[in-house]
Amino acid sequence: MNTKLTQSRIAKVTSKGQITLPVKWRERVDTEHVLIEVRGDKIEIKPAHIETDEYTVFDAIRDNKGKGLKANDLVNILDTIDD
Repeated sequence: MNTKLTQSRIAKVTSKGQITLPVKWRERVDTEHVLIEVRGDKIEIKPAHIETDEYTVFDAIRDNKGKGLKANDLVNILDTIDD
């Protein structure tokens, strides 16, 4: 049996640069993370199996409009959470 079936689909990229991966594809690769690589004029999306308990608490692009955050500001924010 050939397990390397090739499937293609044209996906619309949203105004925020997002695409939707079909649920059957996500289930087939059994992962919640993907590796995205640009190779010349192609974009490759591959399953990425990450074994960690870490997660992103602060994403400068998502949470701060791409402006980043100074270390002292982050410490102050974390101090308010501990209180």
